[in-house]
Amino acid sequence: MCLILVGYQPDSDRPLVVAANRDEFHQRASAAAEFWPQYPELLAGKDLVAGGTWLGCTQSGKFAGLTNFNQGGEAPTARSRGSLVHDFLVGDISALEYAQGLPGDEYAGYNLFLFDGNALVYTSNIEVAGCDSTQVLAPGYYALSNAELGATWPKCVTGSQNLEATVEQDFAPADLLTLLNNRQQPDDTALPQRGQPIEHERRLAPCFIVGDEYGTRACTAFILTKEQITFAEQSYAAGGVATGLVQFEFER
Repeated sequence: MCLILVGYQPDSDRPLVVAANRDEFHQRASAAAEFWPQYPELLAGKDLVAGGTWLGCTQSGKFAGLTNFNQGGEAPTARSRGSLVHDFLVGDISALEYAQGLPGDEYAGYNLFLFDGNALVYTSNIEVAGCDSTQVLAPGYYALSNAELGATWPKCVTGSQNLEATVEQDFAPADLLTLLNNRQQPDDTALPQRGQPIEHERRLAPCFIVGDEYGTRACTAFILTKEQITFAEQSYAAGGVATGLVQFEFER
């Protein structure tokens, strides 16, 4: 489970604001966000198992974020989904071209937000009735978890509303990190109906997941203005205990 909340207002002083939680097994090795020595433009965390990343940006203002698409069981795949974010950010084609050229059948289920500085694109390799698998998005507020764009999971609905309320006021990266740390348990009647035991859905339902083996590993705030980028990432250990905080601010 992961969550990406996006405020996309291309004509405003802050064209793109993102608040995102990465949920993962605590034993999976990863590195906190930093500029990658081999790709000096790339700022992202790193999955030390497969070598990719779940979310990142470039100094010029490109952004990408990934969530897995829950399929009721992991499909075998020879390719890591973390490469989807990395390859877009270090490449030089538009978000739409990149999305349209992806060999989706070579990966397990995924969702992607891609921003190239001119357009925000959503793409997935899972087809769902009523949701185009690739879309150029209009200005607005969006939320992705482990289902299609527009799915009314509690963390998506509440998260998107909270992001909009935050962005409409004076705010700082710390406000986005606080928003992401919402550990409130939704009512059972609002939980996704996926044929899973109710205990499973309860455990994964909050915006911030606390667990000894699996849970929220990082909360990330990304703010893009016309002149600069602000990026903050708070890491967490088992049990939801805060560990390191990294912050970056630089001109585009």
